[in-house]
Amino acid sequence: MFFFEAIPLHNVVMWFAVLGILIGLNEIVRASKWGSIIIFIVMPVLLTFVWLNSDSELLSWFHWVKVYSALAGSLIYMVIRYTDYHKKHKWYLVLVPAILAINIIEAAIRELQVGINGFEGMVDGMYYISGGWNYVNAAAGLLSMLLICGWVGIYATNGNRRDMVWPDLSMLYIIAYAVWNISYVYSCAPGNAFYSGIALNIAPIIPALFWAKGTWMQNRAHTLSFWMLWIMTFPAFFAVGSTFNVSVSYNPAANWVLAITSLGLHVVLAVWQVYRIVKLRRNPVKGEVWTDTSQYQSPTNIAG
Repeated sequence: MFFFEAIPLHNVVMWFAVLGILIGLNEIVRASKWGSIIIFIVMPVLLTFVWLNSDSELLSWFHWVKVYSALAGSLIYMVIRYTDYHKKHKWYLVLVPAILAINIIEAAIRELQVGINGFEGMVDGMYYISGGWNYVNAAAGLLSMLLICGWVGIYATNGNRRDMVWPDLSMLYIIAYAVWNISYVYSCAPGNAFYSGIALNIAPIIPALFWAKGTWMQNRAHTLSFWMLWIMTFPAFFAVGSTFNVSVSYNPAANWVLAITSLGLHVVLAVWQVYRIVKLRRNPVKGEVWTDTSQYQSPTNIAG
């Protein structure tokens, strides 16, 4: 296969299991304040002691940074979902794009580290190849960070499920981000790219497309937190040598296809977004860029 080696049936089943569990856990925390508290506060506090005593070479600096940054995002979004703090202190909403930007920067730094240091062979318990695609995808990541817009329009719903909705984050941005992140994982965490690349990026998009529109950023933080809690606790579960591991093809052409597609989507998004800002005189901060599109979720069109 072009992107991966052979994928046995049990790995396909596990992939759908991972996808379903991520979506299911996200629905639990959407519906339950206590579920959010247990998963995003109680469990990490208890598991930190387990992680500190782990001697797994699979837990690099990036894993430590990623788990706590993902949890920080989930906690920041909980404040918006369950309190009026962001209404009284408008500056608080800046933390939402800040968390997204920090996560992108973390990945771009890792991408550059892999490229500059010429990772080849086993590094941090995974087999790597490096090349020009690392720099191309790092550039796409920087564009992704620069194209974040509309955070002033973020609000919380009042239904049975308390959601944080970011209405001015376009679906093209979400797709471009997902492809960028898949490309990043494929090159910089190849040991579990089949799951953390593809399943982990699809899981937050499905609810945002079908039954909880505008919630992608919230869903992304939630599902990434779930995944990182699992990876930090059981780092070898999907690693090389595991029954559930699916190896990437280590075909440079596959890395190039993903990286170029990632950059191309971000260039298209940049052109379209700048056009709308300039031609239609839209404010990229206030949440006005995509207000006239069908995807826009105004406070009167509340997510379920």
